[in-house]
Amino acid sequence: MDSPVRDVTPVAPVAAEPRGVPVRDGGAGRGLGPVALVVTSGLSVQFGAAVAVLLMPRAGALGVVTLRLVLAAVVLLVVCRPRVRGYGRADWGTIVAFGTAMAGMNVLIYQSSSRIPLGAAVTLEVLGPLILSVVASRRWTNLLWAGLALVGVVLLGGGGFDRLDPLGAAFALGAGGMWAAYIVFGARTGRRFPQADGLALAMAFGALLSLPLGLAEAGDRLLVPSTLALGLAVALMSSVLPYTLELLALRRIPAPTFAILMSLEPAIAALAGFLVLSQALSAADALAIALVIAASIGAVRATRPKR
Repeated sequence: MDSPVRDVTPVAPVAAEPRGVPVRDGGAGRGLGPVALVVTSGLSVQFGAAVAVLLMPRAGALGVVTLRLVLAAVVLLVVCRPRVRGYGRADWGTIVAFGTAMAGMNVLIYQSSSRIPLGAAVTLEVLGPLILSVVASRRWTNLLWAGLALVGVVLLGGGGFDRLDPLGAAFALGAGGMWAAYIVFGARTGRRFPQADGLALAMAFGALLSLPLGLAEAGDRLLVPSTLALGLAVALMSSVLPYTLELLALRRIPAPTFAILMSLEPAIAALAGFLVLSQALSAADALAIALVIAASIGAVRATRPKR
C-alpha cells in the first residue's frame, strides 16, 4: 500500500469520514467531548472484540473476521445505499486500498488475540497510530506524549516482549501497520466520496477479501443461527457504532491527537479481557497501560479542538 506518511498532515483540519456513517453533530453527540466519544467507541470496539474471542471456538479467527466484515458491509450498504457510477480509476483505487487495509487489520488482530491476551494485543497494535501521530504532528508536545505512550508499550513487553507468544505479537504489530494505513486511506476515501459511501464500498471490498478465508476455515459453521447472531453483535459493536462515534470525534480534534487517543484502547481492551475473558494483568502491565492513558490525556490537553 501507499506510504501512510505523505498524505497524513492535510487530514488534521478536515472532517474526514474514515470510520463513520453519515451523522450530524447534534443530539447526543453535541453534548459529548471528543474524549468521551473516543472512550465510548473504544468500549464498543473492545467489548465487541471480547465477544469475538468467545466466538472463535465456533468459527475460528478467520471465520469471525468474515462474519464481522460481511455483516457490517450489509448493514452499511443498506443504510448508505452508495452509488457506484461516476467515479474514476483513482477513486476505485482508494476504495481497494482502504478495503484491503480494513481486512488486513481485522485478520491480523484476530489472529493475534487468539494467541495472546486481548489487552496486550491491542497495546502492540496501537503502535501504528502512535507512529502515525509522531510523523503527522507539527506540535512538539504531541511528540512527547506519543513518546510516553511508546514507553508504556515497551514496558508491557518487559523490554523484549519475551512473555508473549512471538507469533501473536508479530500479528499485533502487523495489525498496527494496517491500522495506520487504514487511517490514511480512510481520510482519502472521506475526501473523494460523499458521506459514508466510500466506507460502505470499502467495507464490502474488505468483506469479499475475507470471505474465502472464512469459508476455508469455518465452512457451513458460519451459517449456524446462533453463530450468525453473535457475528452480527460483533459487527455492530466493533464496526458500525464505533465508526460513527469516531467520525464525531474527528470533527472536533486534529488527526494526530486522535491517533494518540487511540492509545486508550489497550486499557479498554484489558478491561474487556478481564471482565469477559477472565484475563488477568500484572502490575507491570497495569503501569504500562497507565502510561498510555496519561499520554492520551496530555495530548488532548495540549491541543485545542478545531471546529
